[in-house]
Amino acid sequence: MNLKNLFHRLFFTFLYLGDPPWDTGISPPELMEFIENHAPGRALDLGCGSGTNVITLAQHGWQATGVDFIHRPIRQARRKAKKAGVSVDFHVGNVVRLTSISGSYDLILDIGCFHSLSTQSRRDYVENIDRLLDAQGTYLLYAFLKQAKDETNGLEQSDLSLLERHLYLVHRQDGTERGRRPSAWFTYQKHAPPEPDGAHH
Repeated sequence: MNLKNLFHRLFFTFLYLGDPPWDTGISPPELMEFIENHAPGRALDLGCGSGTNVITLAQHGWQATGVDFIHRPIRQARRKAKKAGVSVDFHVGNVVRLTSISGSYDLILDIGCFHSLSTQSRRDYVENIDRLLDAQGTYLLYAFLKQAKDETNGLEQSDLSLLERHLYLVHRQDGTERGRRPSAWFTYQKHAPPEPDGAHH
């Protein structure tokens, strides 16, 4: 583990000694809308933290798997899932490698994980998304958008272009995080949706 990765792990471990600002305990409306409009299947939550969203998915009938690289929030997530009376497959692991994850997923969810990875890690991560996402599946991503080169996390156009080498962008909704930092929700699929009957090229 290099020094940057070690610092990254220690930083997030420290934050989880309390309540990290992103861990609100409430699933966002974008995820709830997706659940309402899709039949349950297999779901993978990358960077699941203490399990809020992966537990929500399990409560709505999804076969849910959550991955995070910090032990403490995974322990919290397991307790929360047990209390909620749902079964979730939790893994402590690196979202870049995902060696313990196999099969295909109807939904891959990432709320704030991809945008914190290094450049090389982002390439490996996207290859994993391509490997694990079902041919008819959806990749639902929330991320900060980088405005300046010296910002520590956030996506640039090159990152979006990397995703679009493998995936088709269905929808993008821009906004701001707590009214300050630019962010966006992205919905990707493996293939472009079929054209309606009667459509002409």
